[in-house]
Amino acid sequence: MSSLEGAPVELINRFSERELLTGFLAAVRAGEGRALVLSGDAGLGKTALLDDMAANALGLRVLRVSGMQSEMELAFAGLHQLCGPLLDRVEALPTPQQLALQTAFGLAEGPPPARFMVGMAVLSLLSEASREQPLLCVVDDMHWLDRASAQALGFVARRLGADPIGIVFGARTPTDEVAGVRELRLGGLADQHAHELLSFALTGPLDTRVRDQIVAETRGNPLALLELPRTMSREELAGGFGFPGTAPLTGRIEDSFARQLDALPDDTRLLICLASAEPSGEAKLIWRAASLLGISHVAARPATEVGLADFGQRISFRHPLLRRAAYQSATAEQRRAVHRALAESTDPDTDPDRRAWHRAQATDGTDEEAAADLERSASRAHARGGPNAAAAFLEQAAALTVDPARRADHAAAHAHMSAGSYDRVLELLAIVRAEPLTELQSARADLLRGNVAFASGLGSDGPPLLLKAAKQLEPLDLDLARETYLNAWMAAMFAGDLAVGGSLADVSRAARGLPVSAQPDEAELVLDALARIIVDGPAAAALVLRRAVSAIVDASLTPEQVLRWGWFAHAAAVGNWDFTNWRFLLEREVKVLRTAGAFDLLPIVLAALGTVTTWSGEFAASTAMFAEAETICEVTGAPADAIGPTMLACLRGDEEKAVPLIHSMIAAAEVTGQGMSVTYANWVAAVLYNSLGRYSEALAAAVASSESSSDLFIALWSLPELVEAATRTGDIPAAEAALARLAESTTAGGTDVGLGLEARSRALLSSGDVAERLYLEAIDRLGRTPLRPELGRAHLLYGEWLRRDNRRVDARHQLKTAHEMFVDLGMRAFAERARRELLATGERVRQSAAESENTLTAQETLIVQLASDGLTNPEIGAQMFLSARTVEWHLRKVFGKLGITSRRQLAAALHQNGDLLNR
Repeated sequence: MSSLEGAPVELINRFSERELLTGFLAAVRAGEGRALVLSGDAGLGKTALLDDMAANALGLRVLRVSGMQSEMELAFAGLHQLCGPLLDRVEALPTPQQLALQTAFGLAEGPPPARFMVGMAVLSLLSEASREQPLLCVVDDMHWLDRASAQALGFVARRLGADPIGIVFGARTPTDEVAGVRELRLGGLADQHAHELLSFALTGPLDTRVRDQIVAETRGNPLALLELPRTMSREELAGGFGFPGTAPLTGRIEDSFARQLDALPDDTRLLICLASAEPSGEAKLIWRAASLLGISHVAARPATEVGLADFGQRISFRHPLLRRAAYQSATAEQRRAVHRALAESTDPDTDPDRRAWHRAQATDGTDEEAAADLERSASRAHARGGPNAAAAFLEQAAALTVDPARRADHAAAHAHMSAGSYDRVLELLAIVRAEPLTELQSARADLLRGNVAFASGLGSDGPPLLLKAAKQLEPLDLDLARETYLNAWMAAMFAGDLAVGGSLADVSRAARGLPVSAQPDEAELVLDALARIIVDGPAAAALVLRRAVSAIVDASLTPEQVLRWGWFAHAAAVGNWDFTNWRFLLEREVKVLRTAGAFDLLPIVLAALGTVTTWSGEFAASTAMFAEAETICEVTGAPADAIGPTMLACLRGDEEKAVPLIHSMIAAAEVTGQGMSVTYANWVAAVLYNSLGRYSEALAAAVASSESSSDLFIALWSLPELVEAATRTGDIPAAEAALARLAESTTAGGTDVGLGLEARSRALLSSGDVAERLYLEAIDRLGRTPLRPELGRAHLLYGEWLRRDNRRVDARHQLKTAHEMFVDLGMRAFAERARRELLATGERVRQSAAESENTLTAQETLIVQLASDGLTNPEIGAQMFLSARTVEWHLRKVFGKLGITSRRQLAAALHQNGDLLNR
């Protein structure tokens, strides 16, 4: 029931807003997905506008949900309310989405569903329902929606494509969950309409000065225009005495409601408080609780007569602010009493979580049994909605316990950490610090602070905090200490030279001092290997690195172990120039992350895998990976990593695109303390400038990258670039020093990748037969690796050397090979460099063709890759966070660019038009 009921809706909504929403509905009827946030202060008529929109949604099926303040801690409560009428269609969804949705709604048991898997399931469910009839989803009071539901619906709103689905949110202020969704902000009514609405609301005489004062002080707020005069006497309205306007408008409306409540009998006010404390509005439950408080049905009559609430099959209030006022105006003792009655009236078998929550609100002080109930509820909430859902119960449980050890438990902080709520973790840790902590609790608090710093992008703050925690944990929990040292090592590597204390050398030296187990597990092996390579050098660490990588590669690891140790195993593989196992580990981890729906980590691992695929010349595959990572970041709200696209632009020789990316990467990394990104940006910049033949710039970038004292990998990758640029600029001492550093690492690793790059670099500093033998060795070794760009560069350098040795015929063979490889790969700058060299030998070579207007976008490339792998439209949609219908729409566009009409023609068309993907 709305307090604006019966008022002319055009006065409350105004014509321009209604016209916009009419267009919104027309677009949905025409098959377009649309989303909108209708925002504005309480009382501006958002609900009336949504009601009017729903009433005029002819031909659309309308689904509605309203957020309830008291249900904000119950995960997926709002989403269940919205999707309940569609659950008969769940079996049409892909199996992982079915399970996620059923688990979230408590209809099936299973692991906690990834939040975006639930969102994808809702998108698929709505898309499936919209095939029968276009949908309008109305979400009112979104600011009071439980967070899990808000995240899922915000996800859906941003992913609407070629589905006839409209989603409209009503909210006072748009929340983070709907960031990026179009907003229509309501203001107060124009004076003319405000005067008309006030006249509609009042039947008696109204002094014109009072009228003007009311309109001015309410700022045209429709609810205020209707409600505030209710508390003014006829004399005040007619005689020119207004009301003071010092309090905020929302507060004054609530005060008006409170005064109306004060006029009710005592038992009616208590009944109203009881109804406000139970958001379900379930009449049977509320009347059971009322009987425990000695309240009869007669008590409802005064509230019903004045229109404050409706006591029907469901009990509802005239306005959400009235519900809030009813609860807040009661005394603390009355609120505890109604919660106690509701807890006793709630079935502990069918709704244990709501019962536990009411029992907690009924407690004054501490209650160990109530705390235990909340902890059990937290476990169930985690199973349905993940860590976010569990955190609120755990926080409340800690507040109710008298045991200092349980109050200092970090369970709630860990839950918030897993959910990515880093600010709340730090708030809880500050509260925990006030408790008497054991040494272990203190160390775990430092560990959490360090993990927050690392995970939230504060790269320079994480290493010292994690190193401190690891040292504290050594005598208390050796296994946790090793795990913390690994995290500290990785944080220090990412921070690079921007780390403030806790450098890679500091962490490695401390880790080397740990006792050695008789039978070390994978974690201990990897930590020992990574620490050795920093402290003892590549040669001393090589054997241990190989042993650690083999243990991780060969072990039958659970998905949890893959996610736990995979990233550290990558580091061990790269430290030995073992690109084969590095790629295997990355591909295995990506598969596990996709299956688990761990979308917070997936973009990071995709960026690393994209480095391998780009370096292998698989530009279409890496473009698809970067598109997937960008899509995930768009969905999760995480910042998209520029590492992969920057490397891709540099290897393609696209200076116009690459240079701004390089500069922005360096600037962003210096702000966040991610020194590794600076090293990476300078490395790929050196590749770009070498490809363009601008060797002085290449040398400066390579030197900047190689000088990092806290980088295990990228600084070494830049050394071949440094050798090439230094020899071309005549800085032989710099080239020789770089070669010595490179050889120390590549010789220890003993792989074709490392030894091939070393041979190519050594050839640049050699002459005569020695140089020729080294070029041939480089071509042979790199030819046995997947790194086709490096092989092409070996042919190019050999051809350039042969031309300068006046062996033009031999040079043409090498340069043609290089040119053809670069053209095939899409490495335009290196191809142009090879073309110029061929011209110098007297060979005529055409310039590469300009980029086609039909080149596929990154998103289209990813869709093509997945379709070529045999995935169905729903499966592609699940991976790309799109509905199957939107995938179908994209494929039709791709077919047009490729000149085909069906999937059956896709493989042949891609083979024939491969350049459309590689550009």
